[in-house]
Amino acid sequence: MLVRDAMSTVVLTIGPAHTLRQAAALMSARRVGAAVVLDPDENGIGILTERDILNSVGLGQSPDTERAHAHTTNDVVFAAPTWTLEEAGQAMSHGGFRHLVVLDRGEPVGIVSVRDIIRCWAPLRQHAPA
Repeated sequence: MLVRDAMSTVVLTIGPAHTLRQAAALMSARRVGAAVVLDPDENGIGILTERDILNSVGLGQSPDTERAHAHTTNDVVFAAPTWTLEEAGQAMSHGGFRHLVVLDRGEPVGIVSVRDIIRCWAPLRQHAPA
C-alpha cells in the first residue's frame, strides 16, 4: 500500500504569525494533529504539531502570545505519494515523529500519520451479530 492511499488530503496550512491558540483552534476544528506552516520569506514549509503546542503550554508559555514560527519544525522530512507505508513508517521511526508532510511537485498534498498507517494495516474488525 502507498502513502497516497493512506494520507489525509485535509491539509491545514497556517502562517508563521498565527498564535498557538489560533493554530490549536484550527487543528481542533479540522480534527487534525498537525498544521503545515507556510513561510515563503524564511523557511518555506514547516510543520506544527499538537505536541509542539503541548510542550509550549507545559513550559508555561502563553498560547495567546506564542507564534507558530517559534515552535515550527523546519527540518521536515517529506514523503512522496508513491512511497510505501513501510518507507513512511521507517522514516517516522528513524526521525522520532508521528507525521509526514506529503509533497507532490514541491506542493503539500497531504499528511500521513502513524494513525493513518495503523488504520491501513490493522485488520478490519468483524462485529458479531447481537
